[in-house]
Amino acid sequence: MQKRKLGKSSLEVSAIGLGCMGMSFGYGPPGDKQEMIKLIRAAVERGVTFFDTAEIYGPLTNEELVGEALAPFRGQVVIATKFGFGPAFDGEARWTRLDSRPEHIKQSGAGAHPGRQGQALRPFRSRRADDPPRPRGSAGGRPAE
Repeated sequence: MQKRKLGKSSLEVSAIGLGCMGMSFGYGPPGDKQEMIKLIRAAVERGVTFFDTAEIYGPLTNEELVGEALAPFRGQVVIATKFGFGPAFDGEARWTRLDSRPEHIKQSGAGAHPGRQGQALRPFRSRRADDPPRPRGSAGGRPAE
């Protein structure tokens, strides 16, 4: 499998990645959890080291699935995730509210969701650029935080 560096970072990933959203969200009923875990692990066995998910997929269930599937490969794979949504104001389970407040970003980035199995989340990026308008580079607070 060919490798690529992401941007100007030293982070190296497989040239082919696996987007995991449809395994538990978005394209009809979720797949069987054990079958999806097998699929993710088969991708690793074939050299895939870059996996994409987001907290809104499920919500949270896709990150949990990916975290569980990749737990045996900790330190060998890269999980890209996205933040920027929160629960709807009406109390329903769906996540429709935009939420890129610094405190939400910190909670998301700190691996507050137990399903991530302690996997490093890099890259970690905003799902939406329009939530609400802020000065460029200020959504997450100071970089040192």
